[in-house]
Amino acid sequence: MTSTAAGNTRTRKPPLDLFQHRLLFVTGKGGVGKTTVAAALGLAASQAGLRTIVCELDSRERIGPAFGVQMRGFEEVELAPDLYAIQIDTQHAIEEYLMLQIKVRPVYDMLFKNRIFDYFAAATPGLAELVSIGKVWELAQADRLTKGASEYDLVIVDAPATGHAIAMLEAPETFRRIARVGPIHRQAGYIQSFMHDPEKTAVLAVATAEEMPVNETVDLRAALKERVNLDIDIAIVNSLEPQFFSEAEIEQIRGAGDSAPVEAAVLQWERSQRQHEQYARLAKDLKRPLVTLPFIYERTIGRTELQTLADMLAEQLAAPLAEAVADIEEDDLEDAG
Repeated sequence: MTSTAAGNTRTRKPPLDLFQHRLLFVTGKGGVGKTTVAAALGLAASQAGLRTIVCELDSRERIGPAFGVQMRGFEEVELAPDLYAIQIDTQHAIEEYLMLQIKVRPVYDMLFKNRIFDYFAAATPGLAELVSIGKVWELAQADRLTKGASEYDLVIVDAPATGHAIAMLEAPETFRRIARVGPIHRQAGYIQSFMHDPEKTAVLAVATAEEMPVNETVDLRAALKERVNLDIDIAIVNSLEPQFFSEAEIEQIRGAGDSAPVEAAVLQWERSQRQHEQYARLAKDLKRPLVTLPFIYERTIGRTELQTLADMLAEQLAAPLAEAVADIEEDDLEDAG
């Protein structure tokens, strides 16, 4: 673990079972708040004394603006003490990989600026996933390939939605089989062994307490185990509505007559009830540790809101995950009995 940057005091003990990994892969159905969760996790990790970087894998810059920081494309940008972010795009990832392999600028220019190579790169299945996950792997190495680059204790990936995320995790094995010898075969093997090692890589599934995200999260676990020999370490249920009223209280409110406040209170209670039913279904079917984050009643998520979510995550993750898993397994045995 690297030393804490000046001015960033340790505010809490790191959650040992989760933050002991080098890489956290955050995925889930589109629209469930993966980016917000990844940013909050990064803030929690950095405030626990871990030098952390959050990787965005799409073209939209969302993490930087939430911290009031302008991102600079493929550069590692500091968001807060011990917290950094990078936006990984395919073109820059391929460019960096070729420079690391060729090391001679004129040869690189001749290859990369050739239109035929552009067609080849676009037409090669899985190449975008391979170079993107390869850059994530490079960021997670203690001895980084990028000249003069600093080491990170933890890399958090704001990964694509579930299907694309699994394809990304599969890409190293796919290329390792295609390129049976040579540098691509070796490099893909290094990436695969790292990404598929549950001691180094943890998968976090983000869901909302709705039918489709719950279904997709349960399916994700089965696909991970079958295709890349990984499991969901934690599922984070995001945007959970609070329960402001009991059932008896909502009946009293219904009796107060028709008005906008009464209708709003009843609708919110009904949403909360549906969410908690889906939460119970996810807990039953997924059989993995769950943590929750509340719905944030703000138009935009900024640094203040991320800090609130980071504090909640840190508190819930402080209990060792092994204990939660043991409880799940014990419940399964009781159900079987």
